[in-house]
Amino acid sequence: MRYDDIINLPHHVSKKHAHMSMVDRAAQFSPFMALVGFDGEVSEMQRLTDKKTELSESEKEVINEKLMLLAENIREKPYAAITYFVPDGKKAGGAYVTAEGRIKRVNEYEKSVTMADGRVIIMEDIADIKLSERR
Repeated sequence: MRYDDIINLPHHVSKKHAHMSMVDRAAQFSPFMALVGFDGEVSEMQRLTDKKTELSESEKEVINEKLMLLAENIREKPYAAITYFVPDGKKAGGAYVTAEGRIKRVNEYEKSVTMADGRVIIMEDIADIKLSERR
């Protein structure tokens, strides 16, 4: 058979060179990480995003009615939970988030809603509004 003459010989240990540590041994292969940043790109590609859903005309009407109600009652600083789409800065799609709190301003000219905490929500990104009597 092949290698029968050497298969049972003891492992060679050099007398000239010190035994290489596992860390040093692994480091000699690091130049093969030729694509620096590739792992980050793969992770970014694997990160999931949502598509912005198109609302029906009736859903848009309901949201517009709620926006008008908020605007009419703005002096009482109404409380609402607004679910809206936030586009992703790095790739197509984004995420739906919900901002909950008092409404500071409904700006029909700029088509935006400003929350008391300073968040500005673009009306066309709104997917749902839940009005609340919370004080």
